[in-house]
Amino acid sequence: MKLLNQSDPGNDATLIADAVKGNLDAFNQLVVKYQNMAYGHAYALVGDPDTAADITQESFLKVYQNLVQFHGGSFRAWLMRIVTNTSYDLLRNFRKHPTQPLFPVDDYGEELESISWVADPEAGVETIFDRKQTAERLLQALDELPVNYRSILTLIDLYELDYSEATQILNIPIGTVKSRLSRARLCMQNKIKSDDNVFLPKAACAIAV
Repeated sequence: MKLLNQSDPGNDATLIADAVKGNLDAFNQLVVKYQNMAYGHAYALVGDPDTAADITQESFLKVYQNLVQFHGGSFRAWLMRIVTNTSYDLLRNFRKHPTQPLFPVDDYGEELESISWVADPEAGVETIFDRKQTAERLLQALDELPVNYRSILTLIDLYELDYSEATQILNIPIGTVKSRLSRARLCMQNKIKSDDNVFLPKAACAIAV
């Protein structure tokens, strides 16, 4: 299984300590290391590439401004929690002041148009599907997942964070993390029938918990 982001807590701690002292190069190394992960998660939450890029930039600015408040543990979980909160803040503000949807939806809140999946789908979900499934159809299935399912698969299957990090990022109990991940994986299985490659209706994945 291919890792999209390798986590090295020891090296992160050194970079963080240097960044707190004002070493911008050390902070930039953290940005380079985690920017793809941050963008991928933001994109899974909001479904728009430009908005996800803005969220990623704003999140790293918040990280830099509050780095002194980080007191150890998983830096990537702390970062991704900031990305999550920034994304949710934007979505809440959008609901209060709607202009146009981040992505088109029908009367049931389902996406009308497919959006691209920014991460390598074979990183984690390859264990769910037969390898004969084409990447294009797999991407289509991922695109159609509810946001909560896309989010949990991004964190755990694609970026290989552990359950404890996911609980910190999503602010949900570990039991909910496990059940949501199980439902998301099952939903993916149900979307593609390995024998005849026929997609099941989106309604099968309409409820995200």
